[in-house]
Amino acid sequence: MNNKPITKKPLRLLTTIAVATLFIQCKPETKPVVKTVSNETILKAPEGFSVSEIGKDLGAVRHLTVAKNGDIYANRSVLKDGKAIIVLKDTDNDGNIDAQQEFAEVPGTGILATDTYLYTSSNSAIFRYPLNSAQEIIDTNSPEKLIDSLIDMGMDNAKPFTVDNDKNLYVTIGSWNDGCRDGNAGMIPCAILDSAGGIWKFKTDKLNQTFSDGSRYATGLKNAVGLDWNFKTNSLFATDHGRGGLHNFYPDVFTQKQDAELPSETLYEIKEGDNAGWPKSYYDHFKNKRMLAPEYGGDGEQLSEDNYINPVAAFPAHLGPNDLLFYTGDMFPDKYKNGAFIAFHNQSAELKKGFFVAFVPFKDGKPNGDWELFLDNFAGFDLANPEGGELKHRPCGLAQGPDGALYVCDDFGGSIFKVTY
Repeated sequence: MNNKPITKKPLRLLTTIAVATLFIQCKPETKPVVKTVSNETILKAPEGFSVSEIGKDLGAVRHLTVAKNGDIYANRSVLKDGKAIIVLKDTDNDGNIDAQQEFAEVPGTGILATDTYLYTSSNSAIFRYPLNSAQEIIDTNSPEKLIDSLIDMGMDNAKPFTVDNDKNLYVTIGSWNDGCRDGNAGMIPCAILDSAGGIWKFKTDKLNQTFSDGSRYATGLKNAVGLDWNFKTNSLFATDHGRGGLHNFYPDVFTQKQDAELPSETLYEIKEGDNAGWPKSYYDHFKNKRMLAPEYGGDGEQLSEDNYINPVAAFPAHLGPNDLLFYTGDMFPDKYKNGAFIAFHNQSAELKKGFFVAFVPFKDGKPNGDWELFLDNFAGFDLANPEGGELKHRPCGLAQGPDGALYVCDDFGGSIFKVTY
């Protein structure tokens, strides 16, 4: 494959789209109560796109999915009103959300609707809810447990996942140790890689699996929160969070500026058995090269000599790529077809921007052209001049609706946005 990454280019001018005022009808046990969604948040999108805030104050909604009947599910990393999963419905098919339901008592991140199941994850397990012919959950009180006993050490412990068409489920197990350090030195070998720092493969048609039932599909990924199976290439793609602490742990080697701008956040196409190089190496998007990590003798100039895979795209440091979606709909212009949307959950000192959704154009299954900013201003203020600014939203999850609309959820402000063209 082409290992030349895509590096940062000037951001394109975007058109400000005011968020529309919509209504959500909350649905308690008795008479529904109408709740107005305000239009105080203004997002920026390319010309021709419209952005609506279809849910507000929903809690820490991390990832989301849209069933074929249009129901929108989101998984919370923190319980709200004692529940983890929220579903928004348009019961009269008028294009507006008019019902809201909540269920499940175990918080998590991953969630995915297929033709027959709604799959969800906690920080240590994966569940599924059977769906009926109308794409509705048969019993919200009785999920089936697919996988249990995935390691949870309390840091970078989300279990995002995706599935393919061959009854395989791929789940990230992130590392709780940023550089696999023991003091200031790297562990040799890194014992964490036996149970974390990679992606594991399980089956979707076998209940009550444990960690030992899975196989390590790929290693050397510190925390791959964005996962998506690309059905056009029939391969797995993942976004990985870069390590930190270059200056904090090695001030004689790395400046504070280098610490703020390195290493890259990365997008990989992953084959079974691949090694993406963590913790022995990191990717430098300025040099377009893989560097030896300081824990293993690197000095910021020494290249890694190991045979690790290179990313297909590299982004500025510390942006926090938290979800990945290949767009397959017909609503958006042709340039977006089969390209990748990435939700960035943090900000970049290099760009003086952050909290945005980016787009990577693809052609013939490979990145083709510069990545670009697609949906911006989740923060609600200019990050280059932050005086007095108060953070409003952090994009986290992405989903595609049956009509081709793009959905984005925000685990800080608790909103869900719908993007149409």
